Amino acid sequence: MIYWKKLSQDERKNRIQKALEENVNFSNDASLGYPASKLDGKVFNDDAPFLKDAPVLQTYVANPNHIGCHTLGTSEKAFKGTQQIEREVLNVIAVDIFNAEPNSFDGYISPGGTEANIQAIWMYRNFFMHFHAAKLDEIAIIASEDTHYSIPKAANLLMLDWIKIPVSFEKREIDSIALDQEIQVAKQKGKKYFIAISNMGTTMFGSVDNPDVYTLALEKNQVVYKLHIDGAYGGFVYPFSNEKSVINFKNPKISSITIDAHKMLQSPYGTGVFICRKGLIENVLTEEAEYVEGMDLTLCGSRSGANAVAVWMILFTYGPFGWFEKVSVLQMRTQFLCNELDKLEIAYFREPFMNIVTIHAENIPEKVAQTFDLVPQQHTEENKWYKIVLMDHVEVDHLTTFINQLKAVVHA
Repeated sequence: MIYWKKLSQDERKNRIQKALEENVNFSNDASLGYPASKLDGKVFNDDAPFLKDAPVLQTYVANPNHIGCHTLGTSEKAFKGTQQIEREVLNVIAVDIFNAEPNSFDGYISPGGTEANIQAIWMYRNFFMHFHAAKLDEIAIIASEDTHYSIPKAANLLMLDWIKIPVSFEKREIDSIALDQEIQVAKQKGKKYFIAISNMGTTMFGSVDNPDVYTLALEKNQVVYKLHIDGAYGGFVYPFSNEKSVINFKNPKISSITIDAHKMLQSPYGTGVFICRKGLIENVLTEEAEYVEGMDLTLCGSRSGANAVAVWMILFTYGPFGWFEKVSVLQMRTQFLCNELDKLEIAYFREPFMNIVTIHAENIPEKVAQTFDLVPQQHTEENKWYKIVLMDHVEVDHLTTFINQLKAVVHA
């Protein structure tokens, strides 16, 4: 680890306090030109005594705006302190977790994984248009049927076709034969440039795609492509549970990664992460944002610096070894659930290095599903799966209660 370590409570508090002191202070400074201020003092009291021991809440009240991308060029100097906190977060995620070389990447804390995925597709669409003179109808997105709905949403927004690749029902693996056939058909229809989305933990199953399946098929068919990893769910699990994982920036064919901090990392909702290799994010520069110091290279524009501080606090509270321990505990609970399901001979899917168990719907009575808030694949009578996500609050006692109710139904 180069950047990631565990810090004491005082060290964390002092670091955030220093960052806030380097930002503009709307309570004291004569800052006349910004369409911004601290949170309304009549509603949010910035003198509340508890704030001095709550760095994240203190940052929310200070209300820093992290507009732009702080890994490239200059940024709004009024918020330079917390912008540096965001860069420290990105260093940990890109370098220490996903094996990028220092200073070899760009990225930002986005308002969520959906935006981060759209940002990637927008960036690659423009890259193909800028460097290959590609037309819209020559570019296609290619991803599995288990892919997150942000991908068809991006296809709709960016006016691109989405080629949906089937997966096997039980193993949720990409059908490589169908993939090859779909690429051939797409080429016949005039597609020349492909944006491949490979999943690191699908939302419903936690399944992890092998990105080599995409790259081998795309290279076999001699087409131009870019490869994006959607690790919105699995990004803070899979690299720790599978220490032999090669889904990272050591693979030169991977150009960008999405991670969500508001899932496994338990940061406030609206906290995603987008990271890409250098030389790509410039393709989404909005030149018309002339009043913004630096370059706005993001989809959202203005965004809260408090979210970056929240992620920083979590990462540096645990440190790498503390986080590995937390993931290991969740893995053990997941295995406990799988062992109990095996005893009952109930069929399920589980990616070995993830903490999601998805059970065949015919084995789960509706009353049990409702009692434990199990999430269906479809909210219709045709639903075939229910999922259980082993989050931090899901303990063995909860699982035992669930299994006992399921056991009573099975025995009956």
